[in-house]
Amino acid sequence: MAQTKDFYATLGVSSSASQDEIKKAFRKLAKKYHPDANASDAKAGERFKEISEANNVLSDPAKRKQYDEMRRLGAFDGGGFGGFGGRSARGAGARSGGATQGINFEEFDIGGLGGLGDLFSSMFGGGETRQNARSRGPEKGQTVEASLDIPFRTAARGGKVPIELEVSEECNTCHGTGAAPGAQLKTCPECNGRGVISFGQGGFAVNRPCPVCLGKGQVPTEPCPTCHGSGEVRARRKVLVNVPPGVDTGSKIRLKGQGGKGNANGPPGDLVITFNVLPDKFYKRDGLDVIATVPLNIAQATPGTKISVKTLDGKKVALKIPPGTPSGKRFRVRGQGIQKGETKGDLIVEVSIQVPEKLSEEQERMMKEFAESGGMKY
Repeated sequence: MAQTKDFYATLGVSSSASQDEIKKAFRKLAKKYHPDANASDAKAGERFKEISEANNVLSDPAKRKQYDEMRRLGAFDGGGFGGFGGRSARGAGARSGGATQGINFEEFDIGGLGGLGDLFSSMFGGGETRQNARSRGPEKGQTVEASLDIPFRTAARGGKVPIELEVSEECNTCHGTGAAPGAQLKTCPECNGRGVISFGQGGFAVNRPCPVCLGKGQVPTEPCPTCHGSGEVRARRKVLVNVPPGVDTGSKIRLKGQGGKGNANGPPGDLVITFNVLPDKFYKRDGLDVIATVPLNIAQATPGTKISVKTLDGKKVALKIPPGTPSGKRFRVRGQGIQKGETKGDLIVEVSIQVPEKLSEEQERMMKEFAESGGMKY
């Protein structure tokens, strides 16, 4: 049986790699093997697709969890699923106490794992080749994931932020066929038009997408000069993102139809945005509360004073600071924090007493007199 793809090996990372390590490995390899940078190397395009497929699974926590679970169950041992060895899938599953007993393979969303969907479908029934899947009609475009830095106040109050994305689009030169203008499409000699190639061992067959036609079943007599036969090109697109009020770092939103263009007139994919909230010079966040630190000098803090503080929406609120207020004292302004749904936090004003670093001779003399009159040590 042909060995199944090891996505971790494809990206050159360990199975315990963090999401950040996976992201860095993908960016490094994608830059190296991107078709635009390797126009004369057809193999680079294949390598780029493998890297993209691996990243598509491992960068998505849900898909990665499913993939890891299948690895744990022995799906990638090279000797069959769950230690089947040379037995057929049906025979192994029927054994009393066999490796598949108690395992419901329908629970795994293997259709979202690239070529793995074809692999496991063919091994455990319900197999549908890539060619048959394509014949059903239009295909939805890819889901694009991106991280977006947003200002603190935009995250708190909501607003619109532009983002520039790199997505896979159908090639306008060949309209997705991969053929140069005037070229013809012929049956793929490798798979004879099936779109898949089969490997047989132990009484059952495993289908994999054809590496020559990429599962299309046809190859052009001359590849498209724009996309080099892949039918897709990378394009940059600007999108204006509507940021909901109250988002925090790690919050995500899904924008329907803002992802990659669909194939064969299929609907576009979605855009998933993960927010990263930038720090603010004045405000800090604590849940839905907003903390603002206000400096006071000793002449204000000692006898007391009145101050004016700006809220998130730009309004000013007046606060009375009582005499003898120490540094770090907090004052709460109800309802002036971050609103999320029907809940709204408060504005917390924290005072910081500022002491002069240097005094003139006259100021120092007066300070000593003040201390003596109050019985304070100096």
